[in-house]
Amino acid sequence: MPSATPSPAWDGRRPAIGTEAEAAALLGWLTDPEAPRLCVVTGERGSGKTALLGWFAAYGPRAGRPRRRTARVLVPLAGQSVLGAAWTIADRLGVVAKSPGDLVDALATSEARPAGRAVLLLTDLHAAAEPAGITRLIGELAGVGRIRLVVEARSGSPAPGQLRAERRVTVVDLDGDPAPGGRAPAEPPARPEPDLSDPVAVCVADPVLVTTSYVTGAAPAGVPGTLDGPEAPAHPGEAGADDHGGLRAAWMRAGQSLCRAQDPSERALVLLAALGDGADPRLRPALADLVRRTPWRLRWARHRGDLTPPWPGPVTVLGSAGGPLEGTLLVGDRTGAVRLLHEADASPGGRLAHTVPGRVTALAPAPDGTVLLLDDRGRLHVVRGTTPRPPYLERLTEAVSATLARHPGTALAAIAGSVVVGDRLGSVHAFGLTGLHQAASHSGRVTAVSAVDSETPFVCSGGADGTVRLWTPGRDPRPEPLAERPSPVVSLHATETPYGPLVAAAWADGLVELHRPEGGRTLSFRPGPPIRAVAVTGAGSLVVGTDESLICLVPADRNA
Repeated sequence: MPSATPSPAWDGRRPAIGTEAEAAALLGWLTDPEAPRLCVVTGERGSGKTALLGWFAAYGPRAGRPRRRTARVLVPLAGQSVLGAAWTIADRLGVVAKSPGDLVDALATSEARPAGRAVLLLTDLHAAAEPAGITRLIGELAGVGRIRLVVEARSGSPAPGQLRAERRVTVVDLDGDPAPGGRAPAEPPARPEPDLSDPVAVCVADPVLVTTSYVTGAAPAGVPGTLDGPEAPAHPGEAGADDHGGLRAAWMRAGQSLCRAQDPSERALVLLAALGDGADPRLRPALADLVRRTPWRLRWARHRGDLTPPWPGPVTVLGSAGGPLEGTLLVGDRTGAVRLLHEADASPGGRLAHTVPGRVTALAPAPDGTVLLLDDRGRLHVVRGTTPRPPYLERLTEAVSATLARHPGTALAAIAGSVVVGDRLGSVHAFGLTGLHQAASHSGRVTAVSAVDSETPFVCSGGADGTVRLWTPGRDPRPEPLAERPSPVVSLHATETPYGPLVAAAWADGLVELHRPEGGRTLSFRPGPPIRAVAVTGAGSLVVGTDESLICLVPADRNA
């Protein structure tokens, strides 16, 4: 087993008395490229383990040194279930995971920039509600290779031995170093369990405690808290006695968002949006009272298992149509099917008749009723509407189609007389009746584009670099991004509304924002699961699509 040695870079600033040698050992482990990616800090109760990790989380290089500080993320595990711990870790590392297994996969494949440099500091493993499950998760995370982990566990608990038996581990042992003052800290008093059937109580309570209570208490169908996550009820949409009127199912659907630090009213909005149509009818009015304090109102939500109206299926792409399809949402799924939904209530309105082979990665309804589709090879397909198209539009789409056959696109949008395409090199191309305009807007792949036919038409684009940028073809792009996050943009849509142009952007870390380019308050929402697509309707509503939900929100103040 490797030993940790003091770091030569340590500048002499001291942690708590009695742990200087262990602090030096931690810094030595951090700066040693050959050290194992997992470090276990052990010691008896009161030996200063938690304080040492707290110091390590805040420690940085001496002022004036150019060395870049590795991000350190502190996650307390006391009282956590394995599912709750996975949600908390995912949120802190900027990825989205529905289950512990999803977390491992997300960290192994994520393009999010901070995740690859983070050191994860996990305290109080011995005090977790499901220490064995979390220990297995830690072992899986240590094998990812993109993060380092420091785990605190009390001497005598099973976790240190289990982790040492499974992989190479650096051990920092504080036994024999009592806490300053010679007395161990008192155990915190047990917290009362909230009423898990009371929507207001679960929104106000500690979300860690609520998650643990739902996971370890009465639960429908299956054993929760495994690496595969909670199993679905035998009959989706039906809320049994063990499901607390549908609250538990909603909490499990949106758990990562609910476990974040936030106001109870914001938690109520997420929980309300996650309720299935089989939930106790008394839950919605109670949650709606809390939601009044947020800048959003829920218009409707449709989830896997809903029957009235039926859930439209997993969402991969979204579009909001105008012209002959005014008031219609276009919802594409993994199979390539594109369903038509009535915008007012998401009730079914038929299917788009197309013959695109494979998966549809982008769709762009044109004002004349034509729908342009981009397949997973980056090729363009045209689904014509009921009215004949002018010859010049036919020639335009034929020219774009010929271009994409040679140079595949990654994103697609359309307005009257223009087709906009993004590519894998970060450029945006606007094909119009007056010629071709191009802008090198992003570093890396363009993941989404949208075009707004307003008084001053503009193009909005999002990229793997995490930026959202505005551009008017024929002019230089705006130098400052409209929005930027350390996570790839996964979807974007903009349109003109009675309240001015609105831009919706979603990132891979699970956040969606609604922007007003002309100025005004930015509204945000996190549904919980990974966001696959977003759209803004002509009336100014925000539609958010995930693998198992379609949610429509309306700003509470249209002038916000």
